[in-house]
Amino acid sequence: MTTTARRRWSRELEVEIDGIALAADGPILVHGYEPPAGGMWIDEVIPGKLAALDRSSGETVWQSPCEIGYGRGFGAGFGENGEVLVLGPSTSGHRIVRMDADSGKLLGAEGIDAFDEAHVYEDVCVCSSAGSIFAVSTVMMSEAWRFSREGQRFHAVQRSGDRILVLHSDRKTHQRGVLALDVVTGEVVEQVLPPSLGAVHGMAVDGDHMTLLTADVAGLLTPELAAQFLGELSQQEDAFGDIATDTLTLLGMSIGEGPARSTWFKILSTQTGQELPEVSITADSGKLYQASGALVEVRDLLSGRELGDWTIPGLDEQVGWQVSQGGGLLAEEHRVSVFELPA
Repeated sequence: MTTTARRRWSRELEVEIDGIALAADGPILVHGYEPPAGGMWIDEVIPGKLAALDRSSGETVWQSPCEIGYGRGFGAGFGENGEVLVLGPSTSGHRIVRMDADSGKLLGAEGIDAFDEAHVYEDVCVCSSAGSIFAVSTVMMSEAWRFSREGQRFHAVQRSGDRILVLHSDRKTHQRGVLALDVVTGEVVEQVLPPSLGAVHGMAVDGDHMTLLTADVAGLLTPELAAQFLGELSQQEDAFGDIATDTLTLLGMSIGEGPARSTWFKILSTQTGQELPEVSITADSGKLYQASGALVEVRDLLSGRELGDWTIPGLDEQVGWQVSQGGGLLAEEHRVSVFELPA
């Protein structure tokens, strides 16, 4: 039975929110900006503000003007010494900025290349765009390595221990696979999943387990799972009375060492000729959180076993959504809320 998740706290903010960061401990980071009257701005970047909120109460610890503004690409998190790191566009190109976690004081800033997506870890920040992936040292605040490969396009990156997993595709065949790069050197460690999938709508990684939101997965399943998969499809029919087609499936995989191995699946849609349901996934503490509209379904990441589902008010209008240690951080246009979820 679906219940409404318990809201720990909620805060209304004057700025328009465009980015959030939630780590295992420490304050919650909220990045926002004040839109100009009429929506017109002479520069490409609107100046930003960064606030740190107490994770238990939502009270503002500090708020400060931020060198990083609103524009292409954004990432935030905490470095090795607990300092705040923010990456994104500024009035002088893309930058990485270091700020004091207790006061918001600016400690330093360095220019970096433009990117579309950034993930901040204690030792390294990994930035990606369609053509390349590069890492920035959190200590040196300079580029540590860069990876690109002719004929390949990059779609998403996630970390698994000392590896960076890269969802990529062949520009000619458009088939998608997953590469593993060494987090220190950026060199290719292995091809975790060969380019064999069509569209991949999401990737979630935690430890040695990965879940893909994709379709047409029969060829990647173990013989036992493949038989179960075909059996489930055979019980469904399309509009013409034929066996249904897999159009959206959660695929759980073990990625400890060597090629990825399928461990479970869950068919989410067999509808053809229609828009697919809007679903996003994230993983934390051995659990998979599947968001669809205002509903969050939680599964065991290892087995795919259902652990429950909860309604999150406002999730269907999210600006950002992150999960850490049983806390779900939701950002709407002008409001930040934390909900309790199974840790």
